[in-house]
Order: sequence, then C-alpha cells, then structure tokens
Amino acid sequence: MFDHIMKRLVKGYGSEPEPAVREKSGRVAGAVGITTNLLLFVIKLLAGLLSHSVAIMADAINNLTDSGSSIIMLVGFRLAGKPADKEHPFGHARIEYLCGVIVSFIVLFLGLELGKTSIEKIVSPEAANFGPVAMGVLVVSVLLKLWQCGFYRSVGKRIGSQALVATASDSRNDVITTGVVLLGAVITQLTNLRLDGWLGLLVAVFIVVSGIKLVLETADPLLGLAPKPELVQHVYRKIRTYPGVIGIHDLTVHSYGEGRCFASVHCEVPAEEDILVSHDLIDNIERDFLEEDGIHLVIHLDPVVTGDPKTDQLRQQVTDRVKDLYPQAAIHDFRVVWGVTHSNIVFDVAVPFTLKDSEQTIKDQIVRQLQTLDPTYRVVLTIDRVSVVNEMES
Repeated sequence: MFDHIMKRLVKGYGSEPEPAVREKSGRVAGAVGITTNLLLFVIKLLAGLLSHSVAIMADAINNLTDSGSSIIMLVGFRLAGKPADKEHPFGHARIEYLCGVIVSFIVLFLGLELGKTSIEKIVSPEAANFGPVAMGVLVVSVLLKLWQCGFYRSVGKRIGSQALVATASDSRNDVITTGVVLLGAVITQLTNLRLDGWLGLLVAVFIVVSGIKLVLETADPLLGLAPKPELVQHVYRKIRTYPGVIGIHDLTVHSYGEGRCFASVHCEVPAEEDILVSHDLIDNIERDFLEEDGIHLVIHLDPVVTGDPKTDQLRQQVTDRVKDLYPQAAIHDFRVVWGVTHSNIVFDVAVPFTLKDSEQTIKDQIVRQLQTLDPTYRVVLTIDRVSVVNEMES
C-alpha cells in the first residue's frame, strides 16, 4: 500500500534509489507528516476544548511538535541533497543524520514533558467530560498514527533513512500515548476513577527510554560505524578475483550519507612485477568499484617479495605461532631483512577490538614465541585493531 502511494508521488521510487529519487522521497514523506500532524492538532485541540480535557490538549500539542519534526526532516533531506562544495568536499548527506538526532531529542523532550504533566495530574486530578466527539477523535488519531508509523517505516527502510525510521518510532510512541489517553477516558466514563495521571506517567517512562535509544542509534553514523560484514566480505572477495593481487588488508570504510561510501584498502602485489603493470591493476580495481558498487575506493599498493623459499618458510612459521597464541589474528605486510648476526622480521598483526589483551601484552607474547624459533630474530611488530578480522586477510 505504502509503495503504491509513493510510486504515484515519486517517479522511480521502488528501484535502487538514485540520490535525486531518495531526496524527493524524503521530502514527500516530510510533507505527508506535516499535513497529517497538523490535521490531528486541529481536531484534537477542538476536542480538548469541548471536553475540557488537559490530556487531549497535551496530545494536540504533541502533534503540533510532530509537525515541527516533519519540517526538520523535510528541510534536512533538502539540504542533504546539496552537491559537494569547497567547504564540504564529501557532500552534505550527513545532515540527514543530524536531523535524526534532532527528532530523537524531541522525542526525549516530549517524554519528559509528558512525565511532568502526568505528575501534576496525579497531585491535582482534574475532572473531564469525555463525550462521543472526544472519544471519536482519539480513535481516529490512533488509527492515523498507526498508518503514519507504517508509512514512515516503509519509506525509511526502502531508501535507507535513519531519520525516517526514528520518526516512525516517534509515531509509534504517539499511538501508545493517545491509546493511554483513550483508555483513561473509557475508565473515567465507566468507573469515575481518575487514572489519566498514572497512565500518562507510565507512557512517559516508555517514551523517555525510547528517546534515549533513538539518540544513541541515530548518533552512531555520525560517530563512525564499522562497515557491515557483508560489505567487507564483498570487497575482499571482489578484489581477490583480480589476477596479481596476492593479499588484502587494512580495509577502512567511511560513510558520508546513503550512497556516499568512501573506502581505502591495502593490496599486496609481487615486488618483482613491473610497477606500471601493478599500477594499472590498481586503477582498474578502483574504477570498477566506483562504476559497479558506487564505492570511492583508494588502494595502497604493498610490494611483497615472492619466490624466496627461506622467507616463505619463515612467514608460514610466524603465521602458525601467531595463530597458536591468538586464533582470531591475521598477519600482513610481512618482510625479512636477513643479516649475519641477526635478522629483522617486520610485520603487522590485525586483532579484533574484542580481544582484551593490551597491545603491549600482545607484542610481548608474540616476540617471546618467535624468539623460540631463533634468538637472533629481532621482531618489529605493529598491532592493528579492527572490528572484524577477515579470513581473507593475508
């Protein structure tokens, strides 16, 4: 149903969203939110005035604030669609993340305000006259907010918008808020008990907890999230398909908004290969990722000596010893400077953030282990902390 509506309003909606389609989809969703929330504000305000219900009046103000959130979201998508400029070479797409954070704080603020109002109603309960009109308005409000929640969530997931997903959660909270007001109205009519304050306080706690979670979730992209394992696997597997690449490591991914992915990775190539051939290989890989995956990939070329049996044997021994100590580790950038009185072994070890040992402890353990192979080895070791050690790292 929601896809059908959006396809009528946004040309190209439903397929892999282009930046222009995605921006327009966000603006349409914001316009729908402004319209529906203003409608709810007007009818609830009238119902609150007729019934002398503070709860309904507060709920009306809540919907007016939701209109403000929708305006923020609409403006956010508009600004996020601006092209890159001198001051912002990676574009403006992260503005959408900021809008998500703002909406989350609004949710948190409303929860605190509702809690304050509920406590006041517990201390000083007020009588209200919930007639058929007020009841009907509350029922319509619950149904419309349910529709809103589904609409925002559907569009948010379709275009990958954290701001819209946060707004969907806000609409869900409004369903609960209005539902509690409706429940309190029914109980008041049937029993004459005044439970609005207690029910409102319960809802306020729920909204505050939800708001805190939303703040944390929407702030994550601004702080910098680790790349998804599926993306890491895809990048590693694809690069491995190019003849001439013998190792991959140190993948870093930065997101500057949906569809604006920048990444860097180290690729090991045979040191004896012509540098022009290796450079051409790297250029081809970078171009293919941009054209086929939309990823701006920059590759650092690491030349590795191959075909030296002595070095290859030592590399395998070092790998086995490191794996014995830390099965989740991977080594890369391995090289040896053979000498007469001693030999320098230089390499990096990638270990996950979940490994509790300190970097110094890891180094000490590995050095002691390798010196059992030969006490004249001098180990020059660098520790890399990574989110996930990929099994394709060399």
